[in-house]
Amino acid sequence: MARQPTLEFWYEFASTYSHLAAQRIGAAAEAAGVAVRWRPFLLGPLFAAQGWTTSPFNVYPAKGRNMWRDLEREAARHGLPPITRPDPFPQNSLSAVRVAVLGQDQDWLVPFSKAVFSASFSEGRSIAEPAAVAGILDTLGLDGTQTVRAAASEANKTRLRVNVEEARSRGIYGAPTFLTEDGELFWGNDRLERALDWAVGDRPGGLR
Repeated sequence: MARQPTLEFWYEFASTYSHLAAQRIGAAAEAAGVAVRWRPFLLGPLFAAQGWTTSPFNVYPAKGRNMWRDLEREAARHGLPPITRPDPFPQNSLSAVRVAVLGQDQDWLVPFSKAVFSASFSEGRSIAEPAAVAGILDTLGLDGTQTVRAAASEANKTRLRVNVEEARSRGIYGAPTFLTEDGELFWGNDRLERALDWAVGDRPGGLR
């Protein structure tokens, strides 16, 4: 049997379009015959390097208004639950992303990640407090309190910093980002299918 190509999915829990991509990528990748490696990270340090202290959708209000309407349209188009805007936006995703980094090699990473996105963008619940993240873990049959505590260890904080630095070094500047095995970068939920095509060798425009 031929080895499946792998696509890296870099995502941020505060990212609106990462929510759409997280809910869609499993079925889309399975249909394409592509394995997915989920890569949680923080956008804040990358935004700070560009001089932003918040989401660019807040920095540019007209862009933000259109983004929320676009998100509503895209959720409906893909059969996802209606969008609920978290307040505040963006949410502080540090506790959740630490847990995701802790679970990078665990089978609960994907259901946890999708549940965090759903809590924030479908249900309008806070994901900022460690207790809220622990509650999501509890619903998955995990020990939420213990897992959140382990995620706050110095060793895991270091793993998160390494993830962020890897994202920076590989040219990632936003989320969601998809990276193919040959290093091709696709940014945005609307590039998911194109990234999958590239991963399986359908590469018009590939010669540079």
